Amino acid sequence: MRLGFLTFVFIAVVAAWPMLAGAQAEELDLELVLLADATGSIDDAEIRFQRQGYAAALTHPQVLAAITDSLTGRIALTYVEWGDEFSQDVVVPWTIIDGEESAGHFTKALLAAPRKAYGYNAIGSAISKAQALIEGNDITGLRRVIDFSADSANNWNGLSIETARAAALDARITINGLAILCREADCSGRPVSYDLEAAFAERIIGGPGSFVMTVDGRNSFAQAVRRKLILEIAFSHTHPRELTQSWADKHPRRSGAAPDG
Repeated sequence: MRLGFLTFVFIAVVAAWPMLAGAQAEELDLELVLLADATGSIDDAEIRFQRQGYAAALTHPQVLAAITDSLTGRIALTYVEWGDEFSQDVVVPWTIIDGEESAGHFTKALLAAPRKAYGYNAIGSAISKAQALIEGNDITGLRRVIDFSADSANNWNGLSIETARAAALDARITINGLAILCREADCSGRPVSYDLEAAFAERIIGGPGSFVMTVDGRNSFAQAVRRKLILEIAFSHTHPRELTQSWADKHPRRSGAAPDG
């Protein structure tokens, strides 16, 4: 008799498991990995500058409006700094952003955390890490995006860009890019000798609505990050071409289909 009762309980739990599993997952508009360059060409002052730019953008009224005006009014966000193949640091773990307060908590943690990522470029390994973070969370987003930023498109070690990019696109994860140029005197050997935006477009970005933006110097960084976040968030329910001029004063290069690379 007892065995029969236990069997009944087991069958009931198995039948209910899909509903229980679904109830545990957070459902929202966007899962977004901010994948920021922390390689050898980025010194500690530039790390702080990059973080401050993202913090200012995330708490900007236009970005907050894009979040709260989305279908669910929420996005999930994590900030990762990447270096070589063994160095990808989750600076701020997955956080649900649904307004000014949660955005403020995220940016406070971002600005307070020490730098841990170093090394030569391992872009493929960084993209693979971002994919693992998306697939390993308990969140169900309408869209899943890796927001990759770097001052180079070279891959010196670790997984190849082609392999990592193909895996992310196969998993229906969009990759957008922020190509960071520097024409100032203290650029440590930069700018690069090739068209960085074109290299991003050809080798790194991909997926529906993917795009690359270029930022040139410190003055334009925060503004470019703000435009990029708005495009990524608003695409959850509005195509970027339908955004108003008040949200983005120019349209970046876009790619509706993944380029070869």
